[in-house]
Amino acid sequence: MLQPLIYAETTIKKVYLNEAIDAALKNNIDLQAARLERNIAKNNIKTANRLQNPSFDAFYFMGASGNNEPKQLGVSENFEIAKRSARKKLAESNLKLVEKNIDYTTFDLKMDVREAYINLVATKSILFTLEQQKELQEELLDIARSRVKSHKSQDIDVMQAEIALNQMITQVNSARVSVNKALADFNKVINNPEDVTYDSMDKLFTEENNFEEMMTPPPDYNFPDFDQIVQKAIDNRFDIKIAKQEIDVAEKNMTVVARQRIPDIQISGGYAYQLGRYTDSGNFNNGAYAGASLVNIPLFYNYSPEIQNAALKLKQTELKYTSVKNRAVKDVSAAYERFLTAADNLNHYEKKIITDSEKLIETSKDSYEEGKSDITALIVMKQSYKSIIIGYSQALAEYYNSWTNFLREVNDEDFTLTENL
Repeated sequence: MLQPLIYAETTIKKVYLNEAIDAALKNNIDLQAARLERNIAKNNIKTANRLQNPSFDAFYFMGASGNNEPKQLGVSENFEIAKRSARKKLAESNLKLVEKNIDYTTFDLKMDVREAYINLVATKSILFTLEQQKELQEELLDIARSRVKSHKSQDIDVMQAEIALNQMITQVNSARVSVNKALADFNKVINNPEDVTYDSMDKLFTEENNFEEMMTPPPDYNFPDFDQIVQKAIDNRFDIKIAKQEIDVAEKNMTVVARQRIPDIQISGGYAYQLGRYTDSGNFNNGAYAGASLVNIPLFYNYSPEIQNAALKLKQTELKYTSVKNRAVKDVSAAYERFLTAADNLNHYEKKIITDSEKLIETSKDSYEEGKSDITALIVMKQSYKSIIIGYSQALAEYYNSWTNFLREVNDEDFTLTENL
């Protein structure tokens, strides 16, 4: 069982991949901040649909020239023509865009967690392999010393075994550092503000692989041709949906800007009165007043630059949408090809290279103990075997990561291949 090597004073929590994803969705600070954009966008809808606040008006003429004029108290209100509804629709379209971006951010976080988890298990597996090789090298040193003691080998065998062991010790130390870094990266992705350190389960790549647990199809699966999955692969891409929504936002913004040319109506009304000493009849007179006027008439400025920029922005979003769709098929194709290659490489390791290497290293060890070969050949063989086991761990990590990369490109964590056969 491998244990994390460096921990702060925190609670250690071992999790499977699906549990790590759940923890990130619940606790990730960046995701929590992104989700607040939804509330902001909802408030922007209320802001866009607002009525103008009224104004309180008072007219009181001063001096002798104004004594005969009525005093006025009232309110005035500006009414926008065909603008509120356009602003509200734009704000609603922006809300949909925000929600799509939040969905994309959530999905991207899940993929980041998968990659960080896989990399952590991979580094643990390499460390485990190196520690095993260190034990084998210590065993070899004991064998060399025993053979020298019994005068079956020369002292140089012990020296070679000690040098090989010291080299292995440095590699183990470096591997421990790699595990610590992978552990830190894993927790950085989950980004939990509480004092919890998440760690992967200790099921290593060098043990029996559980592809279901790693949420990945097995490498011996009969994968379909790309033509059979390409349409499904791009139907749910977030970047295409976002680019399409950006067109809708740009169109509604174009409407909002264009309607700035429509004048608004100002309605005013209130109470008016004259004191008796200022009237011919000597009576107190009172009544009401009402008025209407057009305001914001586009006479000196007609918003042409804003309208032109809105049209250019719309053109930009249309070009972006076309570009995103054109790149999508190529990106998915490259990701699927990488996955198939990784599956093929992994099958070679599992079905041929690992089994043959294990037999070869045991044969070489027995041969040296029996004096049929020298220690140099055995050390070289052990180093080759170590490289093969590490290469297998890396091939398995690449297989898992290539599937994650494929899911990232199709933007669908639940993408299945069986439905397309």
